[in-house]
Amino acid sequence: MNLHAVRAIYAFELGRTLRTLFQSIASPVISTSLYFIVFGSAIGSRMQTIDGVSYGAFIVPGLIMLALLTESISNASFGIYLPRFTGTIYELLSAPVSAIEALMGYVGAAATKSVILGLIILGTARLFVPFEIVHPVWAAAFLVLISVSFSLFGFILGLWADGFEKLQVVPIMIITPLTFLGGTFYSVSMLPPAWRTVTLFNPIVYLVNGFRWSFYGQSDIAVGFSLSMIGVFMAVCLGIVVWIFRTGWRLRS
Repeated sequence: MNLHAVRAIYAFELGRTLRTLFQSIASPVISTSLYFIVFGSAIGSRMQTIDGVSYGAFIVPGLIMLALLTESISNASFGIYLPRFTGTIYELLSAPVSAIEALMGYVGAAATKSVILGLIILGTARLFVPFEIVHPVWAAAFLVLISVSFSLFGFILGLWADGFEKLQVVPIMIITPLTFLGGTFYSVSMLPPAWRTVTLFNPIVYLVNGFRWSFYGQSDIAVGFSLSMIGVFMAVCLGIVVWIFRTGWRLRS
């Protein structure tokens, strides 16, 4: 294991965050804070509790998940796309660095930035609504697993994209709408039976509900099933990345 190479890639990617601090950290925190102000304080104060949880507190896990998914994908996709765009990817491919080591550096840095962002948003949420975390260990586990899984997905997106505009297509056109429709602002049990069945085909529902269970000990979806969905998604992404490095798809052309 070339730990020196892993540390070099990891440190460089984290350093890029410090160079773009407003875009990487401040912007998503400000955007999420606006959600807390509008939905948590203004609208939430006029709504009834959901399963015994105030509406402002109920949306906290969903809003953290919204920022976590989009930032994990963006961080990882930009991290690997920029070397491809500038041509420095060939230095990586010719260096004594394996696919696993490169993956650990890029995905590890992207996941670390997402976890830090999630913790900052969690702390910011306490300024707007009171809440408690019933299962803090599980909350941390969900935070890390989801960050790693979607950083892997973002890594694949960065290899697939052949232009900067394509880096934004999936987060904006797919992930964000699925997260809004995945129980971020409501409980699945509040939907009519037909729409409830349709919603269960949205994979983000399982992530949001699993994360919400770690906060309040209750969920519309069994927590074991949520963890299984994350595990399957991570395994599929790992398999795709291994195939890409073995075939050189989008790396050598």
